[in-house]
Amino acid sequence: MTQDKRSFGVAVVEGIMWLLSRLPLRFHLWWAKFFTWILKITQYRRDVVMINLARSFPEKRYKELKKIADRFYKYFGCLVAEALWFGGRIGAKGRKELNESGIVHIVNPEVFNEVYDKSTNVMVLQAHQGNWELLGGWFSYNHSPDIALHSDFSEIGVVYKKPKSELWNRIFADNRCNSIKDTGFDGYLESQEVLRFAITHRKQKFIYIFPTDQYPYKIATKHNIGKFLNQETLAMTGATALACRLGMSVSYLRWKCLEPGKYSVEFVPICENAAEYTPEELMEKYYKLLEQDIIEQPWSYLWTHRRWK
Repeated sequence: MTQDKRSFGVAVVEGIMWLLSRLPLRFHLWWAKFFTWILKITQYRRDVVMINLARSFPEKRYKELKKIADRFYKYFGCLVAEALWFGGRIGAKGRKELNESGIVHIVNPEVFNEVYDKSTNVMVLQAHQGNWELLGGWFSYNHSPDIALHSDFSEIGVVYKKPKSELWNRIFADNRCNSIKDTGFDGYLESQEVLRFAITHRKQKFIYIFPTDQYPYKIATKHNIGKFLNQETLAMTGATALACRLGMSVSYLRWKCLEPGKYSVEFVPICENAAEYTPEELMEKYYKLLEQDIIEQPWSYLWTHRRWK
């Protein structure tokens, strides 16, 4: 992540966000209800949401789809509120606050430890489900004193797509990484820089966390995975191609919304050595896992983006 000097605009916005983040999580979850109401009365991307749901669940009636959409907006409001609260947890003290809050519970750290110990590098695929904004500093979520994750923050690369706005790019980056700034973390990787970074650091063990469920970017390598949620779907294979090239292990990060302000995260191993598979095979395995989770909690997926074009 580029450590540029903050502009006046960034400083003002981050100052306001920091002040708001001092308020307890329960307050943010309260105002999330008002934010949800604003989203609903303004019909924020309502057409996109309903079209996506109708095509994904053709067997459901309109009332069922509307119920899912309404719950999605509640979830989306909480997602924003949680991210704002999260961004104010700074440094070691912030990591302690996050751990004590119980906002994220790692279900099976022992599985991750086993995968990590056996791997040269680790590729973790995840989707826009649960609350991906809570990834920054997520390795501080250790809810069992007997089981800790076998990694430190210097070994993590979180991949992202850079927004067009430099102001919001910096704000998002700072908000997502506040809790690990004191660790010297410098692994916030723009998607176009990942290949060069991985090759340069190929002799070091890294964990690459790769969100990969958006519609393929113009310059991305595309693969038709067949039917995903009842629709022909194109997928980006950049993450799995990198894993295959460097012989990484590949895992899926499963998010579950337990209640507002509470999530569980589970590591689901996909393969030990990606070099034994093709990028397309691995993406198909990933999308099958993601589809199962969306069917189980259909409201906890980012339906406002145009996944199918």
